[in-house]
Amino acid sequence: MPNNTSQHILGTATNLLGFCLFVITSLHISNFSETSIIDEFTSIIALLLICCCLLSFFSLKTTNSKREKYFEKIADLFFVFALIGIFIVLILITFNLIK
Repeated sequence: MPNNTSQHILGTATNLLGFCLFVITSLHISNFSETSIIDEFTSIIALLLICCCLLSFFSLKTTNSKREKYFEKIADLFFVFALIGIFIVLILITFNLIK
């Protein structure tokens, strides 16, 4: 049975990872990172997305179906936690709770 879920997770997670790295770089270039904790939150989210990408990639490359499902399940969890983290950061920014 072909694995279609990991391919979607891998592409989406890498796109979100690129966006997080862009945000972190922009904050550091503008010296806004010294007065805000957004870059710390975004860095944690980027680490979650890196783990998600790696596990999703391992899920695609393994020939063992038990490992494939295990890697995919953990990649899903990392992906959901990263999405929740992005949601929390956006809420904090929207309501000016992060100065």
